[in-house]
Amino acid sequence: MLMDSVIGKTVIVTVDRPLGSYHSVHKDIYYPINYAYVEDVMAPDGEEQDAYILGVDEAVETFTGIIIAIVHRNDDVEEKWVVAPEGTSFTKEEIREQIHFQEQYFDGEIAM
Repeated sequence: MLMDSVIGKTVIVTVDRPLGSYHSVHKDIYYPINYAYVEDVMAPDGEEQDAYILGVDEAVETFTGIIIAIVHRNDDVEEKWVVAPEGTSFTKEEIREQIHFQEQYFDGEIAM
């Protein structure tokens, strides 16, 4: 499936790294936003598709939102989806700022 074709679709995501938590392995990575996965959608790394949740300012367990962007990593097999509440919008720069905590380690670009 062409990943860009998912932009605009509604998804339900399960949060495995809630806002305010730290990465289980890389203890210096703090999550200023909720980080989740889409059940039953397999990513190229063999794991379920990861997603950043923007526009939600509290830790949540699950979330239903719209895919507003795809983060293409040029130096990794993974792509990350960016999910936000219906009716909200973010610029590429706003997205970049909010996901910088993790994406700073990769060469990537944002498709909208």
